[in-house]
Amino acid sequence: MSGRFENRAAFVTGGSRGIGKGIALSLAEEGAKIGIIDVNEEALKEVESEFREKGYEIFCKVADVVDYEQVDTAIKEAFNRFGSLDILVNNAGVIRDNMLFKMKDEDWDTVMNVHLKGAFNAVRAAQRIMVENKYGRIINISSTSALGNRGQANYATAKAGLQGFTKTLAIELGKFGITTNAVAPGFIETEMTKETATRIGISFEDLVEASINKIPVGRSGKPEDIANAVAFFADERSSFVNGQVIYVAGGPKN
Repeated sequence: MSGRFENRAAFVTGGSRGIGKGIALSLAEEGAKIGIIDVNEEALKEVESEFREKGYEIFCKVADVVDYEQVDTAIKEAFNRFGSLDILVNNAGVIRDNMLFKMKDEDWDTVMNVHLKGAFNAVRAAQRIMVENKYGRIINISSTSALGNRGQANYATAKAGLQGFTKTLAIELGKFGITTNAVAPGFIETEMTKETATRIGISFEDLVEASINKIPVGRSGKPEDIANAVAFFADERSSFVNGQVIYVAGGPKN
């Protein structure tokens, strides 16, 4: 396998389905060795089998990003397997949507823990390896919801927090040859957006159609659209792009 990520190893959290799987697949297609953690054991087994059938080097492990020891162990195992850790994609996420007055403590805490503590845990574990190697690409998956979205006070806050986290890491880690950037997806067709349709009581097809009507390019997003932006940030040649957030939403977001 040849490509711009040949001899590179990537680690993707929440990579068993949706955007995470799309990112992992895109990086693998361009030569990267792939490490994936997720809490969904069944989906992990499926993605591991799929990648192996395609001839890609893959390491999968069931781990909860909220638990530092689990994340640290998985990253060390992936590093020992591949001999390097060059790209970290913090993709793991959950939604617990509700209007503020209906939102429960656990709805808030779960979303904050998975998105923010999860990213913190993964970066804390990975940066030791990257700093020693004087090279790294950290990409955090934010969202257009960071700009505010009805019924997502928890999710919007977490995704905005990831942007602040991204910019701070860029400042702290840049001198070690490590860049940190974020991709903020708009409406992407995934299992998570299907859950949104269920929550608001409409069919997924109707949700897609309603979303497309608001998107200037006239189509909804796919996981590969996000993977393409992640690959740009992950590229060795993107070494002067640091602390940036790119909105991949089919139109401008401000």
